[in-house]
Amino acid sequence: MKMDLKAIIEKMETGDQDAALMALQAYNKEQSQCFQFSTNQQDERERLGELVLGFLERDLQPSCQLACLETIRILSRDKNSLAPFTTHAAIQTLSRHAGLAHGEDAAPEIPDVEVIVEALKCLCNVVFNSEAAQEAGAQLRLVAGLAERLKQCRGREWSHEVRFFDLRLTFLFTALRVDTRAQLARELRGVSLLSDALEATLGVCWVDAFEVTRANAEDGAPVPPLTREATERVMEILKILFNITFDTNRRQVDEEEAATYRRLGAILRHCLMSSAEGEERTEEIHSHTVNLLGNLPLLCLDVLLAPKVQQGSIEYMGVNMDTVNMLLDFMEKRLDRGNKLKETLLPSLNLLTESARIHRETRKFLRMKVLPPLRDVKNRPEVGNALRNKLVRLMTHIDTDVKHCAAEFLFVLCKENVARFIKYTGYGNAAGLLAARGLMRGGRDPGHYSEDEDSDTEEYRQAKAKINPVTGRVEDEQPNPMEGMTEEQKEVEAMKLVNMFDKLSRDHVIQPMKLTADGQMTALEAADFEMLRQQMPNPHRSDSDEEDA
Repeated sequence: MKMDLKAIIEKMETGDQDAALMALQAYNKEQSQCFQFSTNQQDERERLGELVLGFLERDLQPSCQLACLETIRILSRDKNSLAPFTTHAAIQTLSRHAGLAHGEDAAPEIPDVEVIVEALKCLCNVVFNSEAAQEAGAQLRLVAGLAERLKQCRGREWSHEVRFFDLRLTFLFTALRVDTRAQLARELRGVSLLSDALEATLGVCWVDAFEVTRANAEDGAPVPPLTREATERVMEILKILFNITFDTNRRQVDEEEAATYRRLGAILRHCLMSSAEGEERTEEIHSHTVNLLGNLPLLCLDVLLAPKVQQGSIEYMGVNMDTVNMLLDFMEKRLDRGNKLKETLLPSLNLLTESARIHRETRKFLRMKVLPPLRDVKNRPEVGNALRNKLVRLMTHIDTDVKHCAAEFLFVLCKENVARFIKYTGYGNAAGLLAARGLMRGGRDPGHYSEDEDSDTEEYRQAKAKINPVTGRVEDEQPNPMEGMTEEQKEVEAMKLVNMFDKLSRDHVIQPMKLTADGQMTALEAADFEMLRQQMPNPHRSDSDEEDA
């Protein structure tokens, strides 16, 4: 039987706590799975919301508080009936029941844990759906209350639900308000605070300056997956850290900040090497970790190579490459999936690019994996299932950001050497990046790369002279289309070609380009075509006409 909202409102208006409790419990049970609301009852829902908030101002039993908050949580799903819950007073009431208020607004005693969780759920709903609620929360400095409770991350007095919804509410504030993001990052020292929370949630301990391991883990024994609850909290922490470090890699950091970010980087390395319950959850936690690593200052990424080489580790040049290899595998999985490449692939691809740019060992390891000595000289660089082939195919992707990032990654692995880049990708695929950098006429190695030899395979040395630099492979010999033509016939065909290009250009079908002296591409103008005509001999003129001219 469907509850009559007017009847519930009448019972609430009597002020009787027992009658209100029974009515609200029945309403909440009926509406618990309801996510669609009738438009013709909006006024009644708003009135019920006002009455429930009024009840929460009274001295109620925890069961009645809980029923009132459950009703608010249900009503706050309706974006059209939020008005009662978005005022300064309403947010203040909800924050007090969530145990987040401070100063004069603070509750005299810690509320019931179930009440705290329900109040946090209400705040999450309202803050997510209302700018007015976000503004009120910022004025009440709720993030300061959340940070204060976050400092107790190693205590056991708070349940998983309280910790999780604290983090979820913090994430919403940092995602939706720039000022709150800055407040948490700077005033409340959010990076250190959340690094501590991440460390406690993962249950790790420090074995070296920049290396952590799971506490109580036996040497050589496989580390068990994170529990579902720990995984949920870890992902919320990673998302908050991403929000408050969004501009970090764009500015200079001092020594103290660098130490903080290196410490965080070491914990993130552990996240990358950890698993959760289920492949999907593992990939999700790795994705958030990669996104966050991309925000760290580049000079702090050296912690990814910090762990000592152990039995079972991937070693290269005496360095532990487990993390780099994991990032490469993660990137290739996203590449093979092919869905939403800009969102899913670019974070890991950019991270690998920047790591290779500043760390010689990382670059040489990645080059060995991605651009091994060239042996296949008969197929185009984009043909095949090797990682090089897949990345070269991306260099002509329809999305500009995707093709630029793929080209930049390979260019860095080639030490930004134009000749080497063309060797592995073909001039046609490389042209976009080279034109953008003004390197169409070639270039030198940037000075910040170390010297190392580029050994060619026997197959490549034998075929080098026959490789077409545009396609990057040995082409089958084609018959000469001008074989048997006289010089006059060749000149006629050349003039036809010039005229055809001129017409297509004038009709805006194509835009022919030319290479300037500084290696930049620019459009051919009508005057350029006229100059070409003047420079070409006219096959219809006699020798005496040429001498007179």
